[in-house]
Amino acid sequence: MSLLEGLLADLDAEGAALDDVVAGLDDAGWATATPAAGWTVAHQVAHLAWTDDVAALAATDPGAFRAVPDTDGAVDEAAAAGAAAPPAELLARWRASRTALATALAGVAPGAKLPWFGPPMSAASMATARLMETWAHGVDVTDALGLPASSTDRLRAVAHLGVVTRGFAFGQHGLPAPADDVRVELAAPSGEVWTWGAADAADRVTGPALDFCLRVTQRRPRAALALSATGATADRWLDVAQAFAGRPGARSGA
Repeated sequence: MSLLEGLLADLDAEGAALDDVVAGLDDAGWATATPAAGWTVAHQVAHLAWTDDVAALAATDPGAFRAVPDTDGAVDEAAAAGAAAPPAELLARWRASRTALATALAGVAPGAKLPWFGPPMSAASMATARLMETWAHGVDVTDALGLPASSTDRLRAVAHLGVVTRGFAFGQHGLPAPADDVRVELAAPSGEVWTWGAADAADRVTGPALDFCLRVTQRRPRAALALSATGATADRWLDVAQAFAGRPGARSGA
């Protein structure tokens, strides 16, 4: 199985896990407020459907994608419009969007770069980004419903994205990207230990992979997590960590 095939399989599984959570909700459940201000469960699913549609557009018609508005207001408007549909219709739309996106990404030529709201990315990077956002918005939904966050080894891709966006996160906060390497050691849900960075790096971040992913997607404050930082660079990184495009603190993750 190629890297892209594996990521698409994980993306499909993460979407299915969230689908299982929302499929049995009644109208009141879909209208439940989530931690993102003004967003209900329906807004969260509508946002995922819209972003999957836009990502598929980037993969199949880059010119049309470039006409998509890139503003927080446009994201909120799209979520509100989608959330206004009956739940059954919204769920069917999201399912179709997930299928269309998987087909579109599987068909991207090797080496091709897709336009996005941040830097252009490969199909594998797009699949990783969609996996990250599907999981993060799933956390918003499960938080709203009083359920535990999805925690499987699919988080490896989310954690990897959190690691490789370290310089980006500093830049989003108006800070220079540090030159210091950071060793990251995370305990996976399966019990495996995932590592990034040089083993002898002076700066280190350690803790559960779930907690690291909650931090880099800004779904939990640092103080609520069992993450340990050694060194000034690692310590500052956990303050500003952000794996998604957009302004700091933008819970939509778009």
